[in-house]
Amino acid sequence: MTSTNDIRRSFLEFFEKNGHTRVPSAPLVPHNDPTLMFVNAGMVPFKNVFTGLETRPYSQATSSQKCVRAGGKHNDLDNVGYTARHHTFFEMLGNFSFGDYFKDRAIELAWNLITKEWGLSPDRLTATVYHTDDEAFDLWKKISGLPESRIIRIPTKDNFWAMGDDGPCGPCSEIFYDHGEHLPGGPPGSPDEDGDRFVEIWNLVFMQYEQTAGEIVSELPSKSIDTGMGLERIAAVLQGVHDNYETDVFRALIEASESLTSNNSSEKAASHRIIADHLRTSGFLVADGVLPANEGRGYVLRRIMRRAMRHAHLLGASEPLMHRLVPALVAEMGAAYPELVRAQPLIEATLQQEETRFRQTLVTGLKLLDEATTGLGEGGTLAGETAFKLYDTYGFPLDLTEQALIEKGLKVDHEGFDSAMARQKAAARAAWRGSGEKASDDLWFDLAEEFGSTEFTGYSGDEGEGVVLAIVKDGKRVETAEVGDTVQILVNQTPFYGESGGQVGDSGKLTTLKGFSGEVEDTSKPLGKLHVLKTKVVAGELTLGETVQQKVDSERRDRVRANHSATHLLHAALRHRLGTHVTQRGSLVAPDYFRFDFSHPKAMTRDEIEAVEADVNAQIRGNEPVTTRLMTPDEAIGAGAMALFGEKYGDEVRVLSMGADDYSVELCGGTHVRATGDIQLLKIVSESAVSSGIRRIEALTGEAARQWLTDREAKLREAAAALKSSPEEVPARIAALVDDRKRLERELAEAKKALATGGGSKDDGPAPEQVNGHAFLAQVAQGLNPKDLRSTVDGMKQRLGTGIAALVAVNEGRASVAVGVTDDLTGQFNAVELVKCAVAALGGEGGGGRPDMAQGGGPDGAKANDALQAVRDALEKVAA
Repeated sequence: MTSTNDIRRSFLEFFEKNGHTRVPSAPLVPHNDPTLMFVNAGMVPFKNVFTGLETRPYSQATSSQKCVRAGGKHNDLDNVGYTARHHTFFEMLGNFSFGDYFKDRAIELAWNLITKEWGLSPDRLTATVYHTDDEAFDLWKKISGLPESRIIRIPTKDNFWAMGDDGPCGPCSEIFYDHGEHLPGGPPGSPDEDGDRFVEIWNLVFMQYEQTAGEIVSELPSKSIDTGMGLERIAAVLQGVHDNYETDVFRALIEASESLTSNNSSEKAASHRIIADHLRTSGFLVADGVLPANEGRGYVLRRIMRRAMRHAHLLGASEPLMHRLVPALVAEMGAAYPELVRAQPLIEATLQQEETRFRQTLVTGLKLLDEATTGLGEGGTLAGETAFKLYDTYGFPLDLTEQALIEKGLKVDHEGFDSAMARQKAAARAAWRGSGEKASDDLWFDLAEEFGSTEFTGYSGDEGEGVVLAIVKDGKRVETAEVGDTVQILVNQTPFYGESGGQVGDSGKLTTLKGFSGEVEDTSKPLGKLHVLKTKVVAGELTLGETVQQKVDSERRDRVRANHSATHLLHAALRHRLGTHVTQRGSLVAPDYFRFDFSHPKAMTRDEIEAVEADVNAQIRGNEPVTTRLMTPDEAIGAGAMALFGEKYGDEVRVLSMGADDYSVELCGGTHVRATGDIQLLKIVSESAVSSGIRRIEALTGEAARQWLTDREAKLREAAAALKSSPEEVPARIAALVDDRKRLERELAEAKKALATGGGSKDDGPAPEQVNGHAFLAQVAQGLNPKDLRSTVDGMKQRLGTGIAALVAVNEGRASVAVGVTDDLTGQFNAVELVKCAVAALGGEGGGGRPDMAQGGGPDGAKANDALQAVRDALEKVAA
């Protein structure tokens, strides 16, 4: 038997030998087509190459592309498990020509592969062509030798492909395999063509024309080839079975399901098939960054997971089952898709926690559903209000209610359900208005109800397309935006992160194929669910419904990511070093730095700061991968995750684990590095008080931290050069200079005091005056420190023996004055009264002290002599 892995490898090697470049599968989330929820065909990653928007270094390619069809118009979910060939996840083998070879070479390569390389009998093969494509008909007849009866002309759109109403299009040629007369069904184009006997295994698309508004207008100047072969279908053919679920990969997964449930009853075959198919889809979607959620892609994934989990329940599994099947999936497909191997722990954890929660919902919901349907006869209808209560209060999805009712021969009142949903939305709007939010948020409420949440794609990339859903200018919705306008733009999906949780919003660029260009200045997040791009139009015009190419400023985004991730490591390090009383009390995560506020009763010591910084940098050097899981807030906190201050949490949260042995585990919806080493370096530049019990750290990471250290080193070298020393000697040289300065200041102060007092000797300095019979010593000292006034005046009093001393010190235009009276004269003269006279002369007020010593000052140092004269005059009056 030829294994599926062998078939995939053989296909790719065949086209490589024939000049094609092997291209790896693109992720399941498309970034070049905003109208698609998931990549659903092999050509999707090459869309822009076919339309000429993108060029690649090759003109022929081959790939095995991962595909999912489980949402939107390409939705096979309800058929999966009950037919032979419907899947939610499948692989599309393809070969592509971008303006190189055309129909003849495409048909020749296809025929040679399936008949010569793989040995399929031509007698089992039938080809179809579009009914007007005579060229393809003739080529099939010439190359394959098939009789005309097995080259069937098909007049329907099944054999004509178009990328859309506008763009490339062309006829198709399909290859069918006849599984044998024992199966019902007729050849393509016959009344019973939908039977299982004749199965399409390969579709060759000849991109030949250009169409506008659904009408062909011209031939393409550069014709191309796009082919698609379902790997599961060709594996069934080459392995001798007609049912895809009988192929080796599916058999291995089904056998693992049968073993773990101890149930291999043929009556439960569909349940095992559903589990096998949905396991593949769930595993690959999680590996490509999609996590279960209540909206968008995450909701489709959750619905697929829960459908499988419901069937695990029907099989009698008493404990979560899906995560235990992941090793079997990785064993079968991990070699071809190493992303499965890398993501295996995340896939297992996601499936386990989702199934654990779902089982609780299932038990509660089914019990309530049984009670609500008691008495309803065959064909009865469950009230919409009841279905809504199950959904809104107990988390029981409507589609699950419908599935359970179908098994009982019942249905649900959809109109009643929708009415209850509308009332709940109206109540939510009223509650929002009552919360004090701006009235303009009504506009965003309308948009949220109309379009739902914005699909954020920025966790896995910083580029992508989006469809413009709304343009808001000056608080009102408009149809277009022109050059010079600054508008707010809402798209259906975006890589731009809206400001929240302390992280600033992204900036970047928007463009369209019609020449529009806009600078995204900021991204906000109204209602916590819409990512709104504040955009200045710099060229062209933007219109509702257009597709925009979005490109986040990735260099700025990387710096924000590093800073945000560093806050988590810093938080953990603070708790490890200072104690578990430390909790985040706010943050600002900007591209150039971050600010982190936390609870702590006192300033951190230098040693504590250095220890915290060292701890964080040790985690950075460890370069451990950063992992994300989706949980309820209660589950996350129960698992040890820290909730961030000020963050509003919904029903589900992203739990971020970072560092060795889960050094940091926190709830956070921001963008983060993929591994701690991406942060590069952390440098704490300040620690200060915000308010009582709240401290603030400001820090830098990466290049900003390196530049900060470089700048400090440059300043150190400048200082060393000025000191004529090496950088290592700078601290000792500065300490010596400080000691020298203190010594010189002391000596200068002593010299000034000596000058003011005449050198400290009765025979030195100016002679005392006689004022009405008493000795009066008066002096003006320039530059004397006011702190030295009292001690200097004491020295003047000692020189006098008996008398009055007055000293004015002038510094930078201001004056300080002190007056001293020897003890034998304090009964006649009061130093406080005398100094007030001097202060008034200096333009000041007051002055105080004791009867023997008082001091004051004034703003006008130029009147120092006037102050001394005021003391003389006061002495004269007292003497009189």
